[in-house]
Amino acid sequence: MSKHPNARIFVLTASVAAITATGAWYGAGVKTKQEIRKENKVRGEVSPTQKLFQLEQARGALVAKRIGLERKIMELEARQGGASSAEASAGRERR
Repeated sequence: MSKHPNARIFVLTASVAAITATGAWYGAGVKTKQEIRKENKVRGEVSPTQKLFQLEQARGALVAKRIGLERKIMELEARQGGASSAEASAGRERR
């Protein structure tokens, strides 16, 4: 028997925990790669009509975001020109 049985138990426990953690990490990576491959395969199988619809939806979202950003820029420029925040959002400037 070893003079330090607690050390042996600790080493075995740490080893099992390390192996388990490594296996879980590797398995998660494999699963993620499989999901990405499956998603790419589905994308490749989408009909041109569906692709066009998806692109139109994405374009609509981007246009809406652009309009919002342009409005914020105009308000900021109006405030820098001397308008209050309420006047800037209404499109008026203080005189």
